[in-house]
Order: sequence, then structure tokens, then C-alpha cells
Amino acid sequence: MALVSVNIGSNLGDRRLNISRAVRAISMEFGDFEISHVVESAPWGFDSTHSFLNVGLTFETDLNPEETLRRLQNIEKGISGKSHRTASGGYTDREIDIDVITFDSEVIDLPHLQVPHPRMPQRSFVLQPLAELMPWWRHPLTGLTPFEMLENLDK
Repeated sequence: MALVSVNIGSNLGDRRLNISRAVRAISMEFGDFEISHVVESAPWGFDSTHSFLNVGLTFETDLNPEETLRRLQNIEKGISGKSHRTASGGYTDREIDIDVITFDSEVIDLPHLQVPHPRMPQRSFVLQPLAELMPWWRHPLTGLTPFEMLENLDK
């Protein structure tokens, strides 16, 4: 069994309900989970007047990383079929976004899946939930814990 961490975000519509729907669907698909507190943040990587709510979630699975991603993407599409990218590939507002952050301590570099999430060290809304749920976890390439990455953001 692999321990997977994901980050769920929403900045459109009923943000709490969107996240609740995603959590419920992940529970039905993968079983037991742990969830972090909600983190509110400004959009990252694009301009918007809509702030995000984010939560971290961890669960175990015996599925491989690509099948796990496929199922999470199906959950996203079931909540909102709208793309969270612009035509040029930039970020945009979204009802729901589910990102795989870690998959045990694996390093995966595929066109459609990069783990650990490549922008995790720059995003406090990812690191705060991860530090709450998996404070012992160390980035397999840098050796840093979520708390150490958070400290680096303040420098």
C-alpha cells in the first residue's frame, strides 16, 4: 500500500461544498483518509479576485500512481467538467482542483504526472496541510520536511 497525499482547492462557487464533494468521492473511491484544516489563500500563478480554500488529504492505495491519478481526475470531472487551464496553458479560476502531491517517497516524472508535485516547495497552501498530515515526510530529492520548506518560504 502506498500513502498518497493530495491537495484539493476551490475558488469558484460554493467552495466548501465543492471540497466536501471531492472529499466524499475520494472516500468512496479510496476508503479511509485523514484531512487537514482548511487553508485560505490568494490565487497562485494568476490574478483573480476569488480566493482559494484548500485542504490536504492522505489515503492509502494499492493502485499504481497513474491509475490513482486517473481516478482523481474522474472525480474532478464529476464535480466540474470545466478546465482549470486557459487555452494558452495558464491557470484560471476553478470550482475544483485535485493535485497529487506525494506518492510515498516516489519520484515520478511523466508528462501528465510529476511527484513530488514540482511546485510544492513554493506553495504554502500545499505545505501547511502537508506539514499537518505528514510532518515526518521528507522530499526525496531535497531531504526537506514540509516544515523546513515552509521556513524557506519566509526567507
